[in-house]
Amino acid sequence: MPYKLIAIDVDDTLLNDELQVTPRTKRALEQATAQGATVTLATGRMFASAQNIARQIDLNVPIITYQGSLVKTLLDGEVIYERYVPTAAAKQLHDYCEAKGLHLQLYVDDVLYVKEVNDKSEAYSRLSKIPYVVAPNFADLALQPQMKMLIIDEPELLDKVAVELKALIGDIAHITKSKPNFLEIMHKEGTKGHAVAFLASHIGCSLEEVIAIGDSWNDHEMLETAGLGVAMENAVPALKEIANYVTKSNNEDGVAHVIEKFVLGK
Repeated sequence: MPYKLIAIDVDDTLLNDELQVTPRTKRALEQATAQGATVTLATGRMFASAQNIARQIDLNVPIITYQGSLVKTLLDGEVIYERYVPTAAAKQLHDYCEAKGLHLQLYVDDVLYVKEVNDKSEAYSRLSKIPYVVAPNFADLALQPQMKMLIIDEPELLDKVAVELKALIGDIAHITKSKPNFLEIMHKEGTKGHAVAFLASHIGCSLEEVIAIGDSWNDHEMLETAGLGVAMENAVPALKEIANYVTKSNNEDGVAHVIEKFVLGK
């Protein structure tokens, strides 16, 4: 069938390990758009970071950011879908991180806030190419409306933290990993799956006409939602298990391969 919406994760999916979109992939995206498909990003990155990637590939459509908590247009900045971390969950999460000595990051009005400068905040800023702001009123800021909250630490520790947080706030918040050392907390409807379903309805296509491509734990909702759920070869095993198709890795133009095969008919 002709696919009308293609939602693509950014890190380790659209971008190769050099954080670049290759010429082949960019050409495939352009050709899919020329055929009438809507190509969008579906990323855990904040909007300010994601829009830099979107401009590299000349997108001018709404993009899915903050794991699905915010869908916003590039041209005029119109917000068409938004979900905030419940205040009760945000306070419990902040207090938990304080008690455990965990590095927590906040996102308010598309600004990245940290409690202090350390190697985690520095590394994240370099990866996302977004500056951070040290907030002296960090505890108060945690109660402000925000799209997501992010804990950065060692993967094994975060696996234990995730179990504890699900028992603590799992009934009112969505908890997922975007990378082994990134644990992210959003609204229950702040997932890529919810956002993809919303965007499909917004542009007037069925879920069967959607392709979703990703590599990590936080992509499984959109792969399950889309008519064609695609996992990268470099994806976590759990995502490959639920995917309809496994493409090549992010260093082998895996996204281009999917579009050429299922959209362009090459």
